[in-house]
Amino acid sequence: MREDILVREVGLRDGLQLVPEMMPTERKIEWMTRSAAAGVREIEVTSFVPAKIIPQFADADDVAAAALADASFLASVLAVNFKGAVRAFDAGFRKINTLVSASETHSLANVRRTRAEAVDAFRAMIAEREARGLAGEVTIACCVATAFGCTLQGEVPERDVVDLARQVAEAGADEIMIADTVGYADPLRVGRLMRAVAAEIGDLPILAHFHDTRGLGLANVVAAVEAGVRRFDASLGGLGGCPFAPGATGNIDTEDTVYLLETMGFDTGIDLDALLALRTDLEAWLPGQRLGGAVHRAGVPKLPATYPTLVAAE
Repeated sequence: MREDILVREVGLRDGLQLVPEMMPTERKIEWMTRSAAAGVREIEVTSFVPAKIIPQFADADDVAAAALADASFLASVLAVNFKGAVRAFDAGFRKINTLVSASETHSLANVRRTRAEAVDAFRAMIAEREARGLAGEVTIACCVATAFGCTLQGEVPERDVVDLARQVAEAGADEIMIADTVGYADPLRVGRLMRAVAAEIGDLPILAHFHDTRGLGLANVVAAVEAGVRRFDASLGGLGGCPFAPGATGNIDTEDTVYLLETMGFDTGIDLDALLALRTDLEAWLPGQRLGGAVHRAGVPKLPATYPTLVAAE
């Protein structure tokens, strides 16, 4: 049996957050349900932020309701502050994602909090979960953003990232996400940092979030796999980016990431043909948006069935 590995779809949140045209709610729901039908086991479906800040998420409650009514996948939501977390608890989400930034400058620009204040806000979310009696029922994952550098601050010391990971782990995080928010990561530093974080937090799961800004996204996935990471974020068509990363080309492509991991011998559980069909439709839904995807462009090579999940039966 091949080893299981998780690819989480974040296009509906991270991918759409900078798209100026509102994607109709029914399209978002179709994206979500077809991803799940293709075998995607976890989808970050929306973000609980005020609509005046990100109008794309004005329909967050409707998208959330549709997601939570579908038991075929784990729906998660981003909550960047306590009010967002309360909305997520009230809605009935079983997984809530939040973040702290390893860059003090980015933290102040992005969420208007210092790193210490961001950690305190995370502790408040954990306390709210405990007060509601939801410990063991609701997972709270914390992302350490700008883990490999910051366009505003520049270098982010590795020790700062490891310390933040330790602090949120001790506070009660169920998963630690290490994010290359602005696309500065390289394979050497990825391997070193992932091992350092793992040594600090023990058996707590680590999820990697990479952007492909400088063409190293999939190389960084390989480095993370070699360091023991078995959970990854990706966005269909590589949609997305960071407002603090000029020239960013978005997240790593879900379809390319699935292809890579399957050819490495892992089992993503995802039907690549179904995913590529959805990718084709996404391009029609978002005319004018730049989408990536080498596998979508070139197709899956019809080689001898070394990787039977990828090669169509003759």
